[in-house]
Amino acid sequence: MPTEFMADLTLLAPAKINLYLEILGNRGDGFHELAMVMQSVGLADRLRFRPTADGSFSLSCDHPEVPVDDTNLVLRAARLMAEEYPEAHARHGGVAIALEKRIPVGAGLAGGSADGSAVIVALDHLWSLNLSRERQCELAARLGSDMPFSLVGGTMLATGRGEILQPLPSLAGQAVVLAKYRSLAVSTVWAYQTYRERFGADYRPEADFPTRHEQIRTSALLTAIARGEQGAEIAPHLSNDLEKVVLPEHPAVQWLRDSFARQSGVLGTMMSGSGPTVFALCDSPSAAEAVAAAVAAELADPDLDLWPTVCLDHGIAPLDYA
Repeated sequence: MPTEFMADLTLLAPAKINLYLEILGNRGDGFHELAMVMQSVGLADRLRFRPTADGSFSLSCDHPEVPVDDTNLVLRAARLMAEEYPEAHARHGGVAIALEKRIPVGAGLAGGSADGSAVIVALDHLWSLNLSRERQCELAARLGSDMPFSLVGGTMLATGRGEILQPLPSLAGQAVVLAKYRSLAVSTVWAYQTYRERFGADYRPEADFPTRHEQIRTSALLTAIARGEQGAEIAPHLSNDLEKVVLPEHPAVQWLRDSFARQSGVLGTMMSGSGPTVFALCDSPSAAEAVAAAVAAELADPDLDLWPTVCLDHGIAPLDYA
């Protein structure tokens, strides 16, 4: 039985897009070595945390395709926190978590990672742990490669498996449109395995990874971001290696990308992560709204969802306190 009362807490868990994704080669641990520029965007899930007197953890969700058992990163994160901080769990109790799913499932937008990261932030606050950001990210990285970024957010260069983060100047306010066919999903595992099968012969040796990382830090994209540029200055340098395997396998993703490219007001377009979400950088929020309307009219597919939004300078953030 908890001895201290917890107030309800609601957090926003933003989606991410990749402005850059390069696969360098194979790591000794079996994962790929990556270099990515990751960016938080305004499309976000909402998670409400209510105290449970019996110390239990539970999850409900308004999306029928989201599992609410221990396969979900939300509950895995809660149980990790209870294992790491058993005294705080005993003192404050557990939580019932209600997830309002706005980030599409299987979209390459790290929605599941964002939700799991929100649990670490929430229990740190509700249990009065006062964890450092480094400790939060360490816990997040034990559950998933995208989770440290999802927790911190903003604009980051991510290396290693994606868990080593270097902050970059903020692109907050940059207008963007996200688009995804509702019925289409791409397996991240499939995308990376297929890339390895097709392009593994060209991988860099592990000893070359540090040199390539330094080259990327002085690349045209990162130089433009370092100067505080947005929009037209960074759009020509968007790049995603996984497009090489996903676009030929899923023509609808290529059609969506092509439709964005035809619209006035679009500065650049690319698939995010392992897809199938495609995004477009736009001149302004009003241009993003117009582009979304134009693509919806051109493709005229009821299965297509579009979300005009903007880039953010943060990851997990509070919405309100009850």
